[in-house]
Amino acid sequence: MPLPRTQSTFISPIVEAHSWLDGISFPEDRPLLNVSQAAPIDPPPLGLRQAMAEAALNDDSAHLYGPVLGRADLRAGLAAQISTHYAANVSADQTAITSGCNQAFAATIASLCADGDEVIIPTPWYFNHKMWMDMSGVGAISLPVGADMLPDPQHAAELITPRTRAIALVSPNNPCGVEYPADLLRAFYDLAKSHGLALILDETYRDFDSRSGPPHQLLQIEDWDQTLIHLYSFSKAYRLTGHRVGAIATSAERLVEMEKFLDTVTICPNQLGQIGALWGIENLSQWVATERTEILDRRAAIHESFAILGERGWKLLGCGAYFAYVEHPFELTSTEVARKLVSQASVLMLPGSMFLPHDDPAGARQFRIAFANVDRTALSELFRRLAAFEL
Repeated sequence: MPLPRTQSTFISPIVEAHSWLDGISFPEDRPLLNVSQAAPIDPPPLGLRQAMAEAALNDDSAHLYGPVLGRADLRAGLAAQISTHYAANVSADQTAITSGCNQAFAATIASLCADGDEVIIPTPWYFNHKMWMDMSGVGAISLPVGADMLPDPQHAAELITPRTRAIALVSPNNPCGVEYPADLLRAFYDLAKSHGLALILDETYRDFDSRSGPPHQLLQIEDWDQTLIHLYSFSKAYRLTGHRVGAIATSAERLVEMEKFLDTVTICPNQLGQIGALWGIENLSQWVATERTEILDRRAAIHESFAILGERGWKLLGCGAYFAYVEHPFELTSTEVARKLVSQASVLMLPGSMFLPHDDPAGARQFRIAFANVDRTALSELFRRLAAFEL
């Protein structure tokens, strides 16, 4: 008898890792450094919160069902923002608002795939993407990245079968942090288009890309929406994690199919969250630029300070957006090391085995460090603890 769909996948790595904290007390002089999750812990800026509070008090529509694909004003604002960011011409009817970017990915897979279909994903993967494909009866076909943490389009071409429906990429990458070069993304776009596949491009962390100007030109292609499905999240840019506001940009025809899924799951995105997201688009561009500068400074701090770990056999494999991806020097597996780090060093970070197939030996050697909530001082302390850690 087939297993229920939820039993076809693993426990959420975030849930599992946080269970390691149960029953542990941390010394006052060595408080927990939690670098396991890439979610801002600070609230949104005051002006955004005031806009949401005003709407909660005075806008009756904020408490009612809204359009399944999102409020018209936010879709228009998002289309304008995307058009500016990518020097493109994206219209409101090519956008949709979802209850977080995870739901955007889920709706995308639902619109593309039947049981037994396949989607090619680079490994290490974003674990929620893998979990959703497992629960959807969709095969996640691993595309191992190279030493530079970048996937190879030629290798991807070798993995395409009659059941392949899409290639799914994340840039800047979660978990590896690397920014995919524009020509690499174009090569994947061309590969997908030539085989009649969709290219799913999750750009949740686009606001923290270190490059100036459009990170790629895919949205400038005349018929981009017939191949590309662009995913985005307002959670990181405006600290709206708890309000669950994500987005999709693709063809209006595909959005009709996604609408069926979204209507069945949530009916409509959170109204107050959408109001906050629109206020952010209209008022927070400079604030987001400042946040980006801070994140890029933390990235620079990792590169500047990693030598203390390099001397002890650690390797920096990738770094960018909210993440550093590293290799440890110990004989124990990354999961075993991770659990010892909690009790012995007051550090919580996710082992690479949570981002790779169970039979990939690289998972036993790697870690993801999420630095969204640790500044230069905290990063220095993190590296000091990791350098002092011994089995």
